[in-house]
Amino acid sequence: MINVGVVGATGYAGAELVRILTGHPDVNLTILTSRQYAGQPFESIYPAMKGLIGLDCETYELARVCDKADVIFMALPHKLPMTFVPDLLKNGKKVIDLSADFRFSDPDKYESVYQPHTSKELLSQSAYGLSEVFADQIKQAQLIGNPGCYATCILLPLYPLIKEGLLDTSSLIADAKSGASGAGRALSLTTHICEMTESFKAYKVTGHRHKPEMDEILTAAAKTPVDMTFIPHLLPMARGMESTTYASLKKNITSREIRDCLSDYYAGCPFIRLHEHGKAPDTAHVRGTNFCDIGFVLEETRNRIVIMSVIDNLGKGASGQAVHNMNLMLGLDETAGLHAIPYPV
Repeated sequence: MINVGVVGATGYAGAELVRILTGHPDVNLTILTSRQYAGQPFESIYPAMKGLIGLDCETYELARVCDKADVIFMALPHKLPMTFVPDLLKNGKKVIDLSADFRFSDPDKYESVYQPHTSKELLSQSAYGLSEVFADQIKQAQLIGNPGCYATCILLPLYPLIKEGLLDTSSLIADAKSGASGAGRALSLTTHICEMTESFKAYKVTGHRHKPEMDEILTAAAKTPVDMTFIPHLLPMARGMESTTYASLKKNITSREIRDCLSDYYAGCPFIRLHEHGKAPDTAHVRGTNFCDIGFVLEETRNRIVIMSVIDNLGKGASGQAVHNMNLMLGLDETAGLHAIPYPV
């Protein structure tokens, strides 16, 4: 059994990690930290876990975390992990960070949308945790920068098509929608039920922090600079994410060729599910899981493609992918702990 800790266990992503790891066949969950709820039983904060986990939340202490766990998940706000991770790595621990602190290879790009980075030297050592795309790097890494939820939802269908040179990267427009849990557990007027109910709106138009993250990955795939238009929206639901991406095709190709490109690239990937041409995926069918469902439609008269993908923003978009990355890092069955069956209704 592998001793695992979650730092920042009482946020939404942290709690989802606890839920998944509690059912992981190879994991012994040994320590949970929470500044706000230190000293309180985890099940008192999330009663859904009553009788399933007997751990109390603790304050973060390096020596205590290193003594209790060999793999540490950081489920903290941006800027905090970069102060904790160097010492964890020096103590020989493996770290999966769910913040943006170790997602970028270029520190200037990180600092342009977040804040000054105090552990820049670790960015070259961190593997970008898009599990199906960078599995080889993840298997060799000690530190993983888990992707953002929007980035995961948009990059998974786009990456193979751009890598194979099928899309005009100058034409990329991603229109994405997320449930309110993507904003975190902290109180906010924007996600207040009275503000959200019967409401649908765009936010951070052309200024969302996940855009530079996606541009960096797509630029590497295309081998030419990519500057995608990305517009996020807030949906009046707790969890789930859908992205609709529009692009012009570089040449006349058939729907079969598009599907073959995606199916060949993701052959053997248990969490990627492709729909037939013209069938749109639905967030309801991935809720609580680590699946990414992908569909597409060709507009043949315009030589354009519409790509649709859905994930659970707390699952595949955060904690599920983080556990997937741990499985890859440790040489475990990559599906271990991630066998949740989607609700049929």
